[in-house]
Amino acid sequence: MREAFGAELRRVFFRWRSCFDAELRASGQTLARARVLALLAQEEDGLLQRELALQLSIENPTLVRLLDGLERQGLVARVPEAGDRRANRVALTSQASPVAAEVTGISGRLRDRVLQGVDEADLATALRVLRSISANLDAVAGEGGR
Repeated sequence: MREAFGAELRRVFFRWRSCFDAELRASGQTLARARVLALLAQEEDGLLQRELALQLSIENPTLVRLLDGLERQGLVARVPEAGDRRANRVALTSQASPVAAEVTGISGRLRDRVLQGVDEADLATALRVLRSISANLDAVAGEGGR
């Protein structure tokens, strides 16, 4: 049962991601850029670059490349953080609002289609299980992956 659960969880993750990526292509965004835009859309004051990398679970050099592309599109701005010359705060530009709204809309519509017909009580149970697994993963990571 545990092996089947892990396999199905992987399959669902990759299928959902693949569907989202396919729907994003029409908007001119990539999955990676959309994830940045969606996260920053939730943060009125933006995020420190290192916090953004942590929330996206990517390395800083990867994030720098993503931000370079989004900056070229005029969608994000990096502003030096007051009191820390080594830190940048990343925020959406005013130009990014319609793009972030489009990405968020694509995500919401896909989520509604994917979860169609799934009972709310079942979703609550699945969410509780996933949160338990997430907490266990945090504990494992805190142990150094042992």
